[in-house]
Amino acid sequence: MPELPEVETIRNKFRQGTDDTPSLIGKRVTGTELLWERTLDTPSPEEFSARILGQEFTDVGRRGKYLLFHLQQDTLVIHLRMSGDLLFEAADDPIAPHHRLLLYLDDEYRLAFNDMRKFGRVWLVKDPQSLLAHLGPEPLDENLTPEDFHQRLGKYRRQLKPLLLDQSFLAGVGNIYADEALHQAKLHPQTRSHTLSLADITRLLYALQSVLKEAIRRQGSSIDWVYRDGDFQNHFQVYQRTGKPCYDCGTSIERITVGQRGTHFCPECQPYPNDG
Repeated sequence: MPELPEVETIRNKFRQGTDDTPSLIGKRVTGTELLWERTLDTPSPEEFSARILGQEFTDVGRRGKYLLFHLQQDTLVIHLRMSGDLLFEAADDPIAPHHRLLLYLDDEYRLAFNDMRKFGRVWLVKDPQSLLAHLGPEPLDENLTPEDFHQRLGKYRRQLKPLLLDQSFLAGVGNIYADEALHQAKLHPQTRSHTLSLADITRLLYALQSVLKEAIRRQGSSIDWVYRDGDFQNHFQVYQRTGKPCYDCGTSIERITVGQRGTHFCPECQPYPNDG
């Protein structure tokens, strides 16, 4: 599943445009084609088409792992889930096998939502907050201070890795960047959140922010057939490096299961906490 850096990369592509495709800003929706009905969560297909036709894209945002395509009256919210991808293509291109939703635009382009596994979802809403109110703060929000993070962590007695993956606690972090940040912060993934000192938490917050910013700079990680443009996978310190030497100390990277998720860490740099 794409995490914050991959979703932010997609956001930037559609907001700013690329060498190959224009920005989505200012494009007007002239037609829709829903190819798999369950892709659209809200509203009904009939209402979706009636409401979105004629609206112009005014901005592209992100909240956690959700893309927010702001229109003149509504917001198109998209969660890519496991295999979703968004393509800017010519309106007369052949329809690909896994295209689920097409939005035709006023300049012979179309926005295509492609999703092989069919887990991705689309919403058209007046107020995206009604859909996203459950999300925790953004890890890159400058208002999230170490003191605030310390207070939030102290409310739980949970293992760090599953807590970081809980989108109601922190929005946007997934398996890759939790492993990488915990290694940079020198914290074992099974450390209990309430046992951390302010110094530990400051180190963890700065590690999360550092890893996410570097991943965004490198356009995310390309580790699935869908995500092709990222480079951060070439700079993993622990993720998917089981049995390989830690770059810091030479100890073999281990893989364990924490909260039902494969978890990579260095047993020397990230020692198991005595208090468990």
